[in-house]
Amino acid sequence: MLVRRWLAGAGLVVLTGAAATLYGALSASAGDAAPSGVAPQAAPRAAAPAVPAPRASKDPLLSGKRRVTIVRVGSFESGLSLLDGGRLAEVDDDRGRQVFVPTPLGAGEYLIKAYYSGGTGQPVCWQARNPDNGQPLYVAGAPCRADDPAQRFAIAPAPGGGAREYLISNRWAYLRDSARSGLILEELGDAPPASSFRFNDTGPAPRR
Repeated sequence: MLVRRWLAGAGLVVLTGAAATLYGALSASAGDAAPSGVAPQAAPRAAAPAVPAPRASKDPLLSGKRRVTIVRVGSFESGLSLLDGGRLAEVDDDRGRQVFVPTPLGAGEYLIKAYYSGGTGQPVCWQARNPDNGQPLYVAGAPCRADDPAQRFAIAPAPGGGAREYLISNRWAYLRDSARSGLILEELGDAPPASSFRFNDTGPAPRR
């Protein structure tokens, strides 16, 4: 009789210990879970990669000491010209200012000074313009002002392009050819820039 009572008591102790161990494990798991009625917080998302900033170039043509002509890659017998009283365009004659001096401002940005043939006359500078009529942005000439963001153009090597082939942009709007509107500035989002430009050395920059 005593043996039976002792065995029953021992069994009860074993069962009680096992229950306590199980209860403790469940309590620890519940402590790690979010409280009832509160949604668990999602893991923070990784930050989107930053767009690389323009960099200064070691190309002598971008030193401000050389004058260049600029030709859109893929164009036929046409070069860029800043037309008198007008906008930047592609021409196949001698109209307008077709000689340019990219003058560094730092961090891969430039004033693009425009001269008549041979680098004559007082320069005017490229300036991004918004027509405010639903039409695309474009480039026109203006008195040079290094502190004007609309005149600070980024010039960066064209990915996969040849020697001295560049992309030209102003505040993330890229210079490109449009079948309807000619040369325009357009924000491209995730699309690659549609036009790149070849710079051709034509001699020392004017001393002014």
